[in-house]
Amino acid sequence: MKPLDSRTKWSYCIGATGRDMAYALVSMYLLLYVQYTMSLTAAQFSVITACMVVCMVWDAVNDPMMGILIENSHFKWGKYKPWIFAGCLLNALVIIALFTLRPTGWGFVAFYGAGYLLWGMTYTMNDIAYWGMLPSLSSDADVRNTLVTLMSVFICVGQFSVAAVVPMIIAGSAVQTYRAVALVVALCFIAFQTLTVLGVRERERAEAAERVTLGGMFRIFLRNDQLIASGTGYLLFNVGQNLLFLFGVNFFYVEFGYAGGGDLVFWFTLMYGLGTLISQALFASLSRRFSRAALLRTAIVCLLAGYLAFLGFGYVLPRSVVLLNLIAFVIFFFQGLYNLVLLVMVNNTIEYDELRFHERHDSIISAVRSFAVKLASGIDQGLSTLVLIVSGVYAVSQRIGALETQANEGTLDKASVLEQADACIAQVGSGQAFALRFGMVLIPVVTILASYLLLRRKYTLTEEAYDEIVRRLREKKKAEASDQ
Repeated sequence: MKPLDSRTKWSYCIGATGRDMAYALVSMYLLLYVQYTMSLTAAQFSVITACMVVCMVWDAVNDPMMGILIENSHFKWGKYKPWIFAGCLLNALVIIALFTLRPTGWGFVAFYGAGYLLWGMTYTMNDIAYWGMLPSLSSDADVRNTLVTLMSVFICVGQFSVAAVVPMIIAGSAVQTYRAVALVVALCFIAFQTLTVLGVRERERAEAAERVTLGGMFRIFLRNDQLIASGTGYLLFNVGQNLLFLFGVNFFYVEFGYAGGGDLVFWFTLMYGLGTLISQALFASLSRRFSRAALLRTAIVCLLAGYLAFLGFGYVLPRSVVLLNLIAFVIFFFQGLYNLVLLVMVNNTIEYDELRFHERHDSIISAVRSFAVKLASGIDQGLSTLVLIVSGVYAVSQRIGALETQANEGTLDKASVLEQADACIAQVGSGQAFALRFGMVLIPVVTILASYLLLRRKYTLTEEAYDEIVRRLREKKKAEASDQ
């Protein structure tokens, strides 16, 4: 196999920036946009969340089916590029609509449900094709680790540029600000993915023995015991890792006020950026010095310690913003490390499947990663809404949402919104605040620990086993080429 050229490497990895700007905006802030700018009853908000859960579950199921479409595609432009470009263009239009159109009451619930379904399906077109391209670029373990590391850096840049800035600028003018941010992010999504489409040189596709059907897809999944183990572990991990950020803005509002909390989210997000970037920068080096098993073992111990420290912040530990950010850095660093190890573990099951069954299905197996992320997001949305309603935080956010609506109509100025919003938050009791924090800690601890225990018991593709698989595949291809 020819070495990966620099143009392909950089065009592919840099393209992740716009994708994750778009994903961060919707996954982190779309529900907050609804929560803090729309006047909806608890029943309407619950139905919206239920729609999101159903859409995400469908989207998770749709991911492998999209993998089938890509696997069976034969375009002159390449196997992946048409889907990458069409998906980003359509998804950008949906994002703009979701943050711009504002029906009221149950009309908004219906619009939101339909819009969110379209967002998920169009993002899937791009997502499965983009990630499916990764394992097809190289089977070399070092090259693949380098690609994952470099791509993850740009993913972090994209996420940070949205996650850090949005909370600082929305308070007091949320409706207009979200609309402007959505437009900018949508354009960035298109621009960065166009770079990938134009810059990547796709390799000649390795044809499957036959066209893949829906039944064949499930056969591919079920026959691959290592894919089942790593995919399930990745699902459990994502359920846990998403919640800290999903609850994050509400946590800072409750603990530090509406305007002040929004500003502090910047530093919290900076810890996310630094922790994730440093873990990604070190990953290639660490993976050469330590086994994946050792990296996962270290990560799980440090994550458990970090989450327990977060639970004790302000109760057992001092109420120091510096300490809070240090705790966040530890959590995000080891979550980033754990995530990268899992990505490599899932991707390595492609060659495992190819050796055992003499077929290669990059897109279908890569769809498991997206399936796990989407399904985990659906589970998390349901859990977060339950915690917000039960704790009483949602009722407080609705009073703030009414203030933001008045600001959008021009009947209330920004200073008045901030002042009255802080008065609303001051009414949140200590029990309600602790219930919110308990939800942020208990669920991640349980699911991430379950992920680790499953992988430790069921995943057997060590570095040595994978290298042996690659060696045998190369020998087989050389033998086939000499026979021709």
